[in-house]
This record gives sequence, C-alpha cells and structure tokens, in this order.
Amino acid sequence: MVPLLDAAPVTFSKTVGESDVYLYAGITGDLSPNHVNEEAMRKTAFGSRIAHGALLIGYMSAASTLIVTRGLSIGFNSNAVSLGYDRVRFLKAVRFGDTITVTYTLTAIDEERRRSVAKVEIHNQSRELVAVATHIMKWVSNAAV
Repeated sequence: MVPLLDAAPVTFSKTVGESDVYLYAGITGDLSPNHVNEEAMRKTAFGSRIAHGALLIGYMSAASTLIVTRGLSIGFNSNAVSLGYDRVRFLKAVRFGDTITVTYTLTAIDEERRRSVAKVEIHNQSRELVAVATHIMKWVSNAAV
C-alpha cells in the first residue's frame, strides 16, 4: 500500500428525511421502534426517531461512487467494486431533518492488488462527527476477459 498524502476528498451531502428512513425500513424490513415510532422514542434518551446506521453506510457508498470517477486519475482504467467497510462506528444519532455530509478521502493505493483504502467520515449540520469507517475498493479491469 502506498499512502496518499495529497488526495483531495470528495463530499456528499443530504438532508435525512422521514421518507428516506421509511423507504429504507420498508426495503430492509427493519421496522425497529428506533426508526418508526416517534412516541416510543420520546421516552428514550434520544428523544425522537433516529436514522438506521446501515442507511448511513448507504450514504458512504454514495460518496464512494463519486471517487470512482477519479479512477483514471489514480491510474486505474477500471470499474470499482466495494470489498467492504471496516471499523464502522456510529458515534451520534442522526435524526430526521439532520443534514449530513460524508467526506470520503483516499488514504492508500495498492497498485499490485488494484485496491484503494479510504477514510470515511460523516458530520451533521452542527459539524459533529456522527459516523466513521474505512472503505476498501477493488478496481476491476475493463479489459475483455
């Protein structure tokens, strides 16, 4: 792995709406009261419904697609596929109406294995860090097999 010292990050911002959470809950079947029962959540330390942590990973993925367009500039004529997220942590709750910004920064390139590693951070509108992860991508050759 070759560390990247001057890689410019990409960002993705979105206001997390009730429809985002309910559509995600419907697709996954995760209808936990944490996400869909305002009355129950008012009685908790959170005070209101919160977004799914896995939905935040989806927003991380959206940011990773922005870095793929830089594929040629980092030396790969290829398509990228996610190998996974490591060290995922949800540090603060994301509530309905919060505007999150995902910052995706390439930190290392392994040219031999055609992999990239990135630091991913999500901040809310108050600049509070709400989630972090390390993302690994594999750059698959566009050459015909």
